[in-house]
This record gives sequence, structure tokens and C-alpha cells, in this order.
Amino acid sequence: MKTRFLDNQDFLAGLLFIAIGAGGFGIALSYPFGSVQHMGPGFFPRVLGGILVGFGIVTLVRGLRSGEPVQGEWGWYPLVMLTASLVAFGWLMEHVGLVASLVVLIVSSAYAGREFRWGEVAVLAVAMTLLALVIFVWGLGLPYELFAFEFGE
Repeated sequence: MKTRFLDNQDFLAGLLFIAIGAGGFGIALSYPFGSVQHMGPGFFPRVLGGILVGFGIVTLVRGLRSGEPVQGEWGWYPLVMLTASLVAFGWLMEHVGLVASLVVLIVSSAYAGREFRWGEVAVLAVAMTLLALVIFVWGLGLPYELFAFEFGE
């Protein structure tokens, strides 16, 4: 069975992998590569970008051979909600700190799903925020402000 390119799920997934891998590789070109013994900041993104492009090519070719059609419809609402959640998290990190940013990220991301229950989301937000604090702030010592609340500066 042959399907159009825009309805072929593996073809579209391959294109997405290639675009993300090529984008990451292209951005990493501005950083020094280094060597295997002394990796520069561009080493890891270039290698991962190349691997992702390779996976994309394999997936794309598999899609051309099988022609598996896309099932269902595009989930525009979750796509917009998740993107907005990530953008809000990035902005809020500078203005309100890590704790409030994480809570907003988790609650708004959960709201993108089909089922949303305030009780479950509250427990998830508390647990994930505590886990992030333990790992990133206390475990790795990353210098994130927990509560900033600095607007208009």
C-alpha cells in the first residue's frame, strides 16, 4: 500500500529527526569540537546531531518502503500547550525562580493531556519539584535561585 508523503508516518518522523539533528549539528559548528581525549563544547552536540540525522535517514527510507499511513489527527492543542509551557518555564526561571517555574511547567504540561485531575497534578508537581531540587540544586550544586520574584528590573 502506497501513501502520500505527507500521510506517511515514518517518512514524516524521518524528516523531523533529520531536521532536528541537522539543526543541532549546525548550531554546534560555532563551538570548538576538540578531540576524543579532550572534548570541546561542540563535540557532544555534533555527534548526537549526526546520529539523529542517521536515524532520520533510516526511518525515512523505511517509510518510503512500507508506506504506513498516519493514524488519527494532529494534536494541535497539546502541541501548543507544551510549547507554551516550555517558553513560560524559560521566562519564569529568571523572574520567579526554579520552584515556581517548575510548578507552572508541570501543571500547564499536565493540562495539555486528555485527563486532568487537580489532586494528581498537585502531587506530581510537589514530587517532581522536590526531585529536581534534590538532583540539580543539592546533588549537582547548580546555581539556580529557588525563589527569585524579581519583576520589572
